[in-house]
Parts: sequence; C-alpha cells; structure tokens
Amino acid sequence: MSDIAPRLLFALALITVGYIACCGWNRWQLRRLSDARRSPGLEGWQPGVPGILYFTTPECAPCRTMQRPALERLRAEWPDEVQVIEIDASAAMPVADHWGVLSVPTTFVLDGRGQPRHINHGVAGLEKLKRQLSDVARRATPSLSAAAG
Repeated sequence: MSDIAPRLLFALALITVGYIACCGWNRWQLRRLSDARRSPGLEGWQPGVPGILYFTTPECAPCRTMQRPALERLRAEWPDEVQVIEIDASAAMPVADHWGVLSVPTTFVLDGRGQPRHINHGVAGLEKLKRQLSDVARRATPSLSAAAG
C-alpha cells in the first residue's frame, strides 16, 4: 500500500507536465499562425465572418461520424454567422504542414480577419465550437465599438 502514494504522485506529475506542454504548444501555434500575413488554405475566406478551418481525410472515421455532423449542425443553426472551410489534409499536405496539423480531425476557430483563436485536436463537439465562436465574437465586439467611438 505504501508504494501506491509515490506512484500516484508520479502519475499526477506526468499528467500535469503533459497538460502544461499541450497548452504551451497550442499557445505557441496560435502565436506563430497569427504572425503569418496570409495563410494557405484561406483562399475562399470571407473577411468579417468568423469561421472554422477543418482538416480531415477521406479515411477518417471520427471526421465522418462525429466532426462533420457537428459542423453541419453549426452551419444550419448559424448560417450567416459562421463559415467552414474543409481541407483534405492528405491531398493538401503543405497546407496541413503550415497549420501544424498532426492528426485529423483538427479544427481552427478563426476570427473575422482569418486569424486563429482556438485549436481543437481531435473531435470538437457542437457546444464546444459554439462556445469558441462566441468567445471570438465577444473579443471582436469591444474593438469594433472602440473603433466606432
């Protein structure tokens, strides 16, 4: 029984280090991508409308069964407030490399200027995407009202 406590503490320390590393990687990734002048994959981007850049592959089962239906529901619920750009990561490998996509599905929530604000590695549910888009819209509102005033 006395061996369990040190092992548990070691496991918790590993989990904490992993979590901190993941958060740091995502922050670095967002900063690196927002420094880019014009990112590949956004050729069809409509300025002024936030959206989602969605990386998938034809073989990705979670993409077909979970991520794509969530994105379709999001588009149906918010038809004029969100745009979705889908990219086949296996066919557009340089684009996926630029965005730092290591696995699919990967989604980037972008503000109205096409700047990434959130990264989701793996399936992101409808509610999570709505929260992230609301956060992007909330961040954009103060700057718009300050520019108007």
